[in-house]
Amino acid sequence: MEKRIKYSVSNYFTTLFVFAFIQGCQPKEEKSNPPKPNIVYIMADDLGYGDLSSYGQQKFETPNIDRLAKEGMLFTQHYSGTTVCAPSRSSLMTGLHTGHTPIRGNRGINGGQYPLPPDVITIPKILKKAGYVTGVFGKWGLGYPGSAGDPLNQGFDEFFGYNSQTISHNYYARELSDNDKVIELKENSGTEHGVYTPNLIQERTLDFIDRHRDTTFFLYVPSIIPHAELFAPEEYMEMFVKRTSPEPPHAYESKFAPETPYEGIDDPEHPRYKVGGYGSQPYPRATFAAMVKLLDYQVGEILDKLDALGLADNTLVIFTSDNGPHVEGGADPDFFNSNGPFQGYKRDLHEGGIRIPMLARWPGRIASESRTDHVSAFWDVLPTLCEVVGMESPEGIDGISYLPSLLGEAQQEHEYLYWEFHEQQGKQAVRKGDWKAIRLDMFGDTPKLFLFDLSEDLGEAKNLASEHPEVLEELIQIMDTARMEDPEWPFLNHKKLN
Repeated sequence: MEKRIKYSVSNYFTTLFVFAFIQGCQPKEEKSNPPKPNIVYIMADDLGYGDLSSYGQQKFETPNIDRLAKEGMLFTQHYSGTTVCAPSRSSLMTGLHTGHTPIRGNRGINGGQYPLPPDVITIPKILKKAGYVTGVFGKWGLGYPGSAGDPLNQGFDEFFGYNSQTISHNYYARELSDNDKVIELKENSGTEHGVYTPNLIQERTLDFIDRHRDTTFFLYVPSIIPHAELFAPEEYMEMFVKRTSPEPPHAYESKFAPETPYEGIDDPEHPRYKVGGYGSQPYPRATFAAMVKLLDYQVGEILDKLDALGLADNTLVIFTSDNGPHVEGGADPDFFNSNGPFQGYKRDLHEGGIRIPMLARWPGRIASESRTDHVSAFWDVLPTLCEVVGMESPEGIDGISYLPSLLGEAQQEHEYLYWEFHEQQGKQAVRKGDWKAIRLDMFGDTPKLFLFDLSEDLGEAKNLASEHPEVLEELIQIMDTARMEDPEWPFLNHKKLN
C-alpha cells in the first residue's frame, strides 16, 4: 500500500507562502530597463570547493568552468543550503534556510522524494510570472512524479532527467522522466551500459536553448556529476588511464596509481542494482577526474551554444555545487584535496561540507576576473534572481540579493547564516561574521559544542568554546531561535517523539 502523506507544515508556512505569492514578487514599477536576461543555473552534485582548477585543483584542469571566472566573478564564501541533496535544493528553490524550508532531509517516498507543498513559492514560479520559459534538466529530488513537488507543479514548463535522487546514483539508468512520462532506456536494460545518461540529458539541455533562443528562459541544470557511482565514458577515462596490454582482456594503468578498487553492486539480481546501488570501479581516482572533465566539457558546450546563438551577452550564467565532496562509492576526496583548505565532507557542517564553489558570468554587467568575499548562501539565489528580473522579493524569506556584489556595488550583509542537518543524531551550525559555531549530537543527552574563528582558522582545527563562552552563547541562542519546528521534520522535539 502506498504511504499517504499530508502537508503538515506549520500554519506559519501556509499563511506565509499564500500571502507572499499573492502579494510578493509583484513586478517593480516600470523603468526603461534593458531586456531581461536569460538565466542559466548549473549545479554539480557533490563537487567540492577544491575540485575546480580556478579554486586550486592541481590533479586536473577545468578550463571551461574556469572561463566563468575569467569572464566573470568568483565567490570565495558561498554556501550550500545544507550538507546533503534534497534540503539543500529546497533551500535553493524557496529562499529559505533549513530551519524554515519545507524539505529538511532526504526522505524517499512513492518512487521519489518527499514533495514540496503546493503553495510554496519557488524560483521557477516567480520567473514564470515574470514571463520566462522554464526548464530543468538533470536531478530533481523534491517531489515524486505527480505530487505537488513534481517539477511541473513547481513552475517548470519542461523537465527531463531523474525525478528520484536514488535512481540518480546510477549513470546507466534504465529509465528517466520526460515531463509527465517515464521513458525506458532499452540500451541500459539488464546489465547493458549503452547510454551514459548524463550525455542524454545534455542533449536535451542544449535542445532547450535552441528551441527557446527567441524567448527569455530560465534553464536549471542540476547535473548528477560527480555524485557517488564512479562511471565515465571511455574517451574520458582514457585521459587518466592507459592501456598496458594490446590484447583483450585489456589491462590498464591509472595516472593516479596506486588505486584502491571499489567493490560495489554488480549482480543484476540484487535489489539495488541500478536502483541506487553503486557499481564496482577498479580505478576510482581516474574515474572521478574523468567525470569532472566531462562535466567541464558539458559546461563548455552550454557556453558555446549561447555564443553561437548570440545569447551570451544577455545571459546570466551561474555555476555551483549542492554541497561538499562525498566519500562514497570509492571516492577519495583527500587525494584530490576536494575540500580545499577546509575540514569536513558531505554530511558535515564544517566548512568542507557546506562551503562550495560559485562562479557567475554576465557580460557587460559582471566585471571579468572579479572576486568577492561576500558571505552568501543558496537561500540568497531567489531574491537575487527576483532583483535581476525586476520583481519584488516575497516577504518572509531568509535570503538577501547578492546582485549588488555581482555588479560591484555596495552589498547588504547577513546578520548570520544558519544550517541544520537531520541525520547523524542531528547537527546545527551558525556563522556570524567570522565566528562559526557547530552543535552536534542534538538527539543525544549531551550535545557537543564547537566554536571557531574563521579569520584565523579556516580548517576549524581549534575549538574556542571554552575561551569565548559569551560568543558561543550568542550563537547557541541563534540556533534556538532562527528556526521553526515542523512536525514533518522534528528536530528540537526529536527526543520527545522517540
